[in-house]
Amino acid sequence: MDTQQNTALTRALAEVPGPLPTSGVIHIAIPHTDRFTIVGNHLAQHPDLSCTAVGIAVRIQSLPQGVEVGIKALAARCREGEKRVAAALRELEAFGYLQRIRDRLPSGRFITRTVFCNQPTALVRSGPTAPQQPAAPAPRPAPAESPAQAPTSAPAQAPAPAPTPPPPLFAAPPAPLFVPLVPPPTAPKPPPAPLPRPDEPTPELDRAATALLSDLRRHAPQLTLSETDVRQLVPGVAAWLERATHPDTVRRTLTTDLPHPLRHPAKLLKHRLTALLPPPLPGAHDLAAPARPRITVTPFQTCDDCDRAFRSPTPGHCRDCREHRKHRKHREHRSEDTRTAA
Repeated sequence: MDTQQNTALTRALAEVPGPLPTSGVIHIAIPHTDRFTIVGNHLAQHPDLSCTAVGIAVRIQSLPQGVEVGIKALAARCREGEKRVAAALRELEAFGYLQRIRDRLPSGRFITRTVFCNQPTALVRSGPTAPQQPAAPAPRPAPAESPAQAPTSAPAQAPAPAPTPPPPLFAAPPAPLFVPLVPPPTAPKPPPAPLPRPDEPTPELDRAATALLSDLRRHAPQLTLSETDVRQLVPGVAAWLERATHPDTVRRTLTTDLPHPLRHPAKLLKHRLTALLPPPLPGAHDLAAPARPRITVTPFQTCDDCDRAFRSPTPGHCRDCREHRKHRKHREHRSEDTRTAA
């Protein structure tokens, strides 16, 4: 059996055109007649895609239309786990090979379609393939002329067109074809908000919250909670009651417009207690109108010397009279000093 395999391999190597390389891979290309998929080198030799992403892309490209290609479906077909499959799908989305679009059916229901493009760069160029330029016609040889008809100088020939450079092996990552309205299913979800708790828990609040949660099944039978669920939700109801919310308001908020069927009543109540928490009631000083600032007006005074009106908190002299009296006192002091010196 080994001899037959070696003989077949030797015969196939002998049919490889050209001399065989001394190192590296040797390709034995046998044409496919059925069950084959054409994969471009831009995907098979992509420098920025991991081998897992390339393999997942080839697997998706080989599947027929309508086959499920979600994370769980691909993980069931491949040996890679869901985490590696999800990471590979994110890589293919980043480079335009995979797109998820939301579409609305005639019935009004929205669905998510998964689209795989084998040549995303060609799709961005608004066509499946780049248009090819027609080849320039080859110049026809001029007929031979007799020496008598030959011109004295040969006409100038038109310059040959510059050769078109070959396209690059790998194109740049294509721009996104659309802006998704919703994050993809593989996007990380933000952590849920914590259940509110009262600032000052008291036994009275705990007792009232426990009674309110235990009584919900009388108003909505689908909100029948276990003792564990009641103990976990008590701090959220206590936070509502601490903010002066009436128990009927809390009960109406938790029991109105319930989904059908309700599979997780405790999760629904936790969401409503967290997302619909009212703010604390404002105090009396918060509702009081702000006091208007008092503006102090300086009264008018009458100057004792010139009877001129001027603004001053106390009676006296205007500015001009004060300057005049100041200069007069200064001259009197200088006169007294001169007489003393004499």
